[in-house]
Amino acid sequence: MDWNHYRFLSLWSLPAPPTAVYAVLERPEDYPRWWPQVRAATRLDDGTGVITIRSVLPYDLTFTALQTRRDPAVGVLEVALSGDIEGWARWTLTVAGPGTLARYDQEVDVRKPLLRRLAVPGRPVFRANHRLMMRAGRRGLLRHLQAV
Repeated sequence: MDWNHYRFLSLWSLPAPPTAVYAVLERPEDYPRWWPQVRAATRLDDGTGVITIRSVLPYDLTFTALQTRRDPAVGVLEVALSGDIEGWARWTLTVAGPGTLARYDQEVDVRKPLLRRLAVPGRPVFRANHRLMMRAGRRGLLRHLQAV
């Protein structure tokens, strides 16, 4: 087992149509406005940006996100990630009753040296840290969608 390899899946039920959710998720430079753990997001060009995140644990992760798929017709946003983490992440939005089911998939390898050294003892804590970040992201997105 590679202790520095992670797969994550989060499912968010949201009371807004997929088009409204997609419009928010396709603008990562605005994530810091509604997602507290996204500390900075800087768009470099139409398909690339640099993002810094920090959840409960006292470390930042900074990575470049390169858009690899953007398909509003089927509700998919996908990026390749490089930097402190390397791999990919994907949002897939589907109609769920009167709202949206937002599925977030991520598969990454940790490259940040400190986190690599703490891979074995820290793995359960890192996974919990990610869960907390995703819960806060869902709450922030809910508030944001209600405000717009």
